[in-house]
Amino acid sequence: MTHDLVIRNGMVVDGTGGARFAADVAVDGQKISQVGVVEGAGHREIDAEGQIVSPGWVDIHTHYDGQATWDRDLAPSSTHGVTSIVMGNCGVGFAPAEPDKHAWLISLLEGVEDIPGTALTEGMSWGWESFPQYLDKLDEMSWTLDVGTQIPHAALRTYVMGADGADNTVAASHSQIEAMSQLCEQAIHAGALGFTTSRTWVHRTSEGAQIGTLKAGADEVLGIAAALQRAGTGVIQLISDAYQTTDDDLVASELALLEAIALHVHRPLSFTVQQSDESPGRWRELLEAIARWRAAGADVSAQTAVRPIGVVAGLTSTVNPLRCSRTYKALAALPLAERIVRMQDPAVRETILNEHGSFVPSSFSATTHSGYDRMYPMAQFPNYEPRSEDSLAGIAARANLPANEVMYDFFTDNGGANLVYLPFMNYSGGSLDDVAEMIASPLTLSGLSDAGAHCNTLSDGTMPTTAISHWTRDRTHGATFALEHMVHRQTQATAAHVGLNDRGVVAPGYLADLNIFDHDTINAYAPELVQDLPAGGTRLLQRSTGYRATIKRGTATVEDGELTGEYPGSLLRGPQPL
Repeated sequence: MTHDLVIRNGMVVDGTGGARFAADVAVDGQKISQVGVVEGAGHREIDAEGQIVSPGWVDIHTHYDGQATWDRDLAPSSTHGVTSIVMGNCGVGFAPAEPDKHAWLISLLEGVEDIPGTALTEGMSWGWESFPQYLDKLDEMSWTLDVGTQIPHAALRTYVMGADGADNTVAASHSQIEAMSQLCEQAIHAGALGFTTSRTWVHRTSEGAQIGTLKAGADEVLGIAAALQRAGTGVIQLISDAYQTTDDDLVASELALLEAIALHVHRPLSFTVQQSDESPGRWRELLEAIARWRAAGADVSAQTAVRPIGVVAGLTSTVNPLRCSRTYKALAALPLAERIVRMQDPAVRETILNEHGSFVPSSFSATTHSGYDRMYPMAQFPNYEPRSEDSLAGIAARANLPANEVMYDFFTDNGGANLVYLPFMNYSGGSLDDVAEMIASPLTLSGLSDAGAHCNTLSDGTMPTTAISHWTRDRTHGATFALEHMVHRQTQATAAHVGLNDRGVVAPGYLADLNIFDHDTINAYAPELVQDLPAGGTRLLQRSTGYRATIKRGTATVEDGELTGEYPGSLLRGPQPL
């Protein structure tokens, strides 16, 4: 028998968490047809000797909601081994949407997810109002990977409540809750994978207004979620301030709501859990709550990250420690090369440093302004668990120089391309030891990559690569994990949670969504600023190394780090049975 594709001599890590094994993998059509010794030839054959063969990564927490309407490549996810994504997270997205709400929804996504509003305005052609119509629009597209989406609370609320829906001080009426619930059920039947909401003060429009769902009552959240119970399918995802607050009463209130959803709606629930500086041990309390709810029969998990959540700062980034300086602001519009020449003038340098030193930042922006002990220069291959001595403060101490001068000279060196990493979440103790506990816990799911979002402040869509490189190979102290464990967490585990049961495992009958990679070299490069969004919009992208090939539905979409121009990915409507 001749197969469409045969991958030979690879070491298979099959996604189940079981031990790796040497095998060939045959593909016919869109599915895996044989795993073991494949006798028949392939129309195409790939020699994977010395390479790992795994399922493609399934990223359940992305924000490509607008970009997916114009961009078929969906990088960086596609170039970092991801073969399926889920968007519509955190209660934000673009459907349902009346025409007079387009600008507001763009403002919301620009504020919450740092996606340039000009790019969204230029790139999105709209052409839908209801959520089913949005799915129909997406169904016209094909991509490098499969795309699933969820119905977002913020868009749903403003669709039903008008301007009141954007105001978190306005409670929804019984009839409005019923209308939202019916529309949610309609979306689920049309193919939405779930319903999402946001309950965090961090989420604001580009004008600074807090998200309308912030204080939505239990009657509203449970009333909408009941749509999934009626439909008998769909997941619930949310972000709450419970993990980052010192307010015990707020935590108790949020846990009560989460418990009600978990125990009474009877649908899989996941919510964000991270370590915050304000309440560094709160995450354990949340996992303990999840354990209780699971013991009571609920299907609930924490979504956790594999590295710190932070920002990338530099002269090419949105976050820039010098942006408080009047003199720097006057130079900021200049081309980078010209800006650097001006900034290296001794008189200009002195003026900017003096202005920077006299500026008193708010508590929120103090770290990005002068938190030199949290500013870590990014190398060619960033270390997401840097040591304190590697910070700008540590470098300054060894050189016996003022830290602000070290910062200034670092940013103006290398043509202005240098960047620093500022971890905010998951790094309270100066290590990832707490994150290791989260990764080890069966109560957690890999998530929070935010791929497609935070275009000029971070590039966390590359987390699936870091999960492999850091936790199974590069970590020099503390707990590490077997490759089998980390592969399982971002393949079968994530796929099963959202009902994508036809992928995430290397076995006959499953989709031929596969990665072939070199475990010794797989890595993410440092972010680079690119200008490839509509209207000249910029974003930070990270290239990858070590991926021999990524296969989507039997077709190679990436080979040796380069996109092939093939687009076998399609819209996922609802759960996908094996």
